[in-house]
Amino acid sequence: MTTALIYLVVMVLVAAVVFLLASLVFGRGEELAPLAPGSSPTRLPAEGITGEDVTAVRFQLVLRGYKMSEVDWVLARLAGEIDGLRARIAELEAERPEPEHDNEHDNEHEAMRETEREDAR
Repeated sequence: MTTALIYLVVMVLVAAVVFLLASLVFGRGEELAPLAPGSSPTRLPAEGITGEDVTAVRFQLVLRGYKMSEVDWVLARLAGEIDGLRARIAELEAERPEPEHDNEHDNEHEAMRETEREDAR
């Protein structure tokens, strides 16, 4: 019985030493250095977000993680919605007529400016 216990303790110690050596030699197995605390790989442009931008977003994994299928579904839905809205805006802007220039209105403003200049003198 004592011999079996000694073998078990020796095997655990050998396994621990091998594990520690492998950890020191090979590291954590990451290709990139870990992110600094408080930073995120998530990037979006400040303006003009497109569906492609939303599709390219990546989230940092945490201990509890997230259900990737749900996040992917949401991102796909948002990407489609953004592209649809941008297409609709472009369509409406293409249909809108150019505003006509009102010369009479401009002449009134110019006359008011002239009067203000004369009063200022």
